[in-house]
Amino acid sequence: MLSRAARLSARLCVSRARHSLATASFSTSVPRSKRAADERINYNDKYSFSDIPDAEHVNYRRVTANDLEREREPPRCVKMLVRDYIEDSLYNPHYGYFSKQATIFSALEPIDFSAVRNSTDFEAEVTKKYAAYGEDGEGPGKQLWHTPTELFKPWYGRAIAQCLVSEYLLKYFPYEDFVIYEIGAGNGTLALDILDYLREDYPDVYERTRYNIIEISENLAGLQREKLCTSHPCVTVHNKSIFRWNTREPAPCYFLAMEVIDNFAHDLIRYDLRTLEPYQGIVTIDKTGDFSTYYTKITDPLISSFLALRRYLNHSPPISRLLKLSPTFRTFYTNLPFAPNLSPPEYIPTRLLTLLRTLRRHFPRHRLLLSDFSSLPNAIPGINAPVVQTRYQNTMVPCETLLVQQGYFDIFFPTHFENLRDMYEHVLAQPLPLADAEQHAARLTPLHPAASPFAEGNSFFSSYHPKTRRPPVDGVTSSSGLPVGERKSAVYTHAEFMGTYADVERTRLRSGENPLLDTYKNVKFLF
Repeated sequence: MLSRAARLSARLCVSRARHSLATASFSTSVPRSKRAADERINYNDKYSFSDIPDAEHVNYRRVTANDLEREREPPRCVKMLVRDYIEDSLYNPHYGYFSKQATIFSALEPIDFSAVRNSTDFEAEVTKKYAAYGEDGEGPGKQLWHTPTELFKPWYGRAIAQCLVSEYLLKYFPYEDFVIYEIGAGNGTLALDILDYLREDYPDVYERTRYNIIEISENLAGLQREKLCTSHPCVTVHNKSIFRWNTREPAPCYFLAMEVIDNFAHDLIRYDLRTLEPYQGIVTIDKTGDFSTYYTKITDPLISSFLALRRYLNHSPPISRLLKLSPTFRTFYTNLPFAPNLSPPEYIPTRLLTLLRTLRRHFPRHRLLLSDFSSLPNAIPGINAPVVQTRYQNTMVPCETLLVQQGYFDIFFPTHFENLRDMYEHVLAQPLPLADAEQHAARLTPLHPAASPFAEGNSFFSSYHPKTRRPPVDGVTSSSGLPVGERKSAVYTHAEFMGTYADVERTRLRSGENPLLDTYKNVKFLF
């Protein structure tokens, strides 16, 4: 059955895509005149020997994911940036993967870890709970996957709660409310476990808690309201995209993004190996629904700003050092027979940069807790490339191309956490736009009773400022109460974070193994 599933998946993945190594005009489509009118498969899907992109494709209407939100069927005769194609495939309200196909694994009863003998039996227990969802029929199956929140409930959620409440008690209690924002809350299990823990172990903090969920999926937003709002009236669910958030939160708050940013849309760029000029990838969809890609000079401001930030932070592009240093070697290399004239595809997290700017502008006193994959197996070719997969007859089958039927495939990316940390701290250090700074006056609280800038006292005792701390912000103190600025974010492995905040005895197996610490070795935390 697995081989049969793989054959079907390959047919689904490859037959609808035509992408190749670009040449002088950076086209990856095969000229239509050289194909039979009824041909739907390009068997040579990796190389094109045409210097001229298909004129029909170049003249297609340019659209964005926002433009396609009203479409009830995948579009035809259009072109868009790769991030818009990914965002439309995953989040379109009518045919997107998360809107119509995805189901989050959730067991009715949590696993009794003390009754499980060893890791082999633990994996068998998880398989048994998956089997409870039933067998898939013909065609694409249930798009089902699990998260650590669901797999280790309630102990995973309680570890997150312990991390947040420890910071809150040190810095803000009892003068400020405990304000939490979560994006992509899924079934609402993490929020439920956090709030149950606070109500049981920290009732005074629970009385001061305001829990906000920002959820793009209408279906999941309804499920979250049904699951949470009755038992925890402090919960508010906002059914909108975080990228359209326009409400400023002036109070200190904690922002959760758990297993979310892997599904943020990325852009595709490649470098001209003769000039080292970057080019942006464009996806075209013809009248039959087939895909092509071609590359143009960068005109998108978000891509430009990401590359400028990367240069400022000295994050090197994925090009050989010899190619970067020697124009002579570049000329020699690109003139070799069959040598590529473009670098390998690179996927850059432009939507993630948008999130960081949203946090800086609308949540100026937030603290971010983020977790996701740092590496992924079975990714498609490319730098920082995603996994593209679908579930068929109870088997998850990976694909070899990004260009697949919209809505039927999960597309998720790894995150370079050290680069993310540098980007995040740089964005937070930037001043707010002048209009925003003038519109929002200093907020007076018992922790900050004066209207004068808090940073004025920063150098009273010493002019030294630690590199591990941010510049002081009005109303945000360190745990010591001095205006020395908050500590900067740090990157932790999954085991390091859980070993610090989780009650690890609750997830220990009879053999002494602990799947909460031993699983998800390719996951990291930023806090």
